[in-house]
Amino acid sequence: MKIQDVPFTVTDWSRVKPEKHKGEPGMSYWKVFVAGNIRARVVEYDAGYRQDHWCGRGHVLFVLEGELTVELQDGRKFGMTPGMSFQSADDEANPHLIFTDKGAKVFIVD
Repeated sequence: MKIQDVPFTVTDWSRVKPEKHKGEPGMSYWKVFVAGNIRARVVEYDAGYRQDHWCGRGHVLFVLEGELTVELQDGRKFGMTPGMSFQSADDEANPHLIFTDKGAKVFIVD
């Protein structure tokens, strides 16, 4: 990843208002910072949340709290707990989605 056109910025995430995003079922709440060619997010997933689409966008996702599962469209599943991350390139051939039984909080850069 080459980060371009992003000035040095300090983000106080406690001051960023969350955006609601509906899952199928459940809700997620995104606090978002966008500059240049990157988006950074703190995302909280409700217990019982399941993403409503397969995503082919590249991400670095780091689990801060809770537990979640990343499922690849080929059926592979990866359980993740605090301190774990996944990294993926933009790849429409290998999409993924997130679901959680207990809820989770993550930090994502894409």
